[in-house]
Amino acid sequence: MTPSPRPPHAPPIPGALGRILAAFYGRIIDYRNRRFDAGRGVVTLDRPVISVGNLSTGGTGKTPMVAHLVQTLRDAGRWPCVAMRGYGARRGRESDEARTYRERFPDLPLVAQPNRIDGLLNLFATPEGERIDCVLLDDGFQHRLIARQLDIVLIDATRPPFDDHLLPAGHLREPVSSLARAHAVVITHAEAVLPERLDELEGRIRTAAPRALLAVARHAWTGLTVHSSEGVRNEPTGFLAAKRVFACCAIGNPWPFLAAAERAAGGRLAGTLVLRDHDPFMPVTLQRLHTTLQSTHADVLIVTQKDWAKLSEIPPGRWPCEVAVPNLDLQFDEGAAELQALATQTIANFATQ
Repeated sequence: MTPSPRPPHAPPIPGALGRILAAFYGRIIDYRNRRFDAGRGVVTLDRPVISVGNLSTGGTGKTPMVAHLVQTLRDAGRWPCVAMRGYGARRGRESDEARTYRERFPDLPLVAQPNRIDGLLNLFATPEGERIDCVLLDDGFQHRLIARQLDIVLIDATRPPFDDHLLPAGHLREPVSSLARAHAVVITHAEAVLPERLDELEGRIRTAAPRALLAVARHAWTGLTVHSSEGVRNEPTGFLAAKRVFACCAIGNPWPFLAAAERAAGGRLAGTLVLRDHDPFMPVTLQRLHTTLQSTHADVLIVTQKDWAKLSEIPPGRWPCEVAVPNLDLQFDEGAAELQALATQTIANFATQ
């Protein structure tokens, strides 16, 4: 069974009711943005802030983008911290994103709580916090309580915002006109669309945000980490080509992941299980997955890095097959050097103020 063509992303509340509520929501967002534009209620930290966010609900690749910036800034001699809301965290357990960051950067200073200002101030007051010289806001475009020196907005090439609508008639957190606030716009998942569609998207972004730096990136699988009862090993993505591969994910926009899994598996998957974003993988879900893996005779279960952060607690021997996690790298087709220069210069400029 192969994944079907990407279905229309249904709005939370369709029809006339959704449009009425969206109009009301739009007025609230407009009022809120005008207050923030005037500086009301905005807190300026004593360290430069770079925000990575988006216009819409669902995934656009914020975690890979923030991870890319963490590595870029560290390579430039900086010591960033990451602040996020921590959505999806449960009693005593970190959110999917927080666990993903910790796995890649074990020594990364991290704030994961709804009140990011208090969390950051508390972190800055610790010996660990004294070393921090810049802040990366994960999902920060709408979190305008914190002043930022650089606003980076991500747009998923597979789900552009221009023909979408405000919540709940659509999936936009705020109107496309808000792109005018962005200092940089990064198109993600460029690998998943045709070149002509990408060109059209770039043109619409340049119209909406003429002063913003525009970059284009793709999500590339650079290899696989394979978990089995015999241990953990690394494999090239070609390892999947001769296997019966079952794909499972619980992310905001699953379709690029499923398409990449299908390509790696030689054009056909044994099956798919798509769960809601941040699904906690409760026992009933795990039993369903286990049963499906057996019935499809899967050789390999492939899951995202975020989902593996939750599933890794299950001993490998409990799975009826091997589990593969793609090593994801954000690779730029355009604008990588310019974005790096903008980020490092923004931090340097703050230090001289």
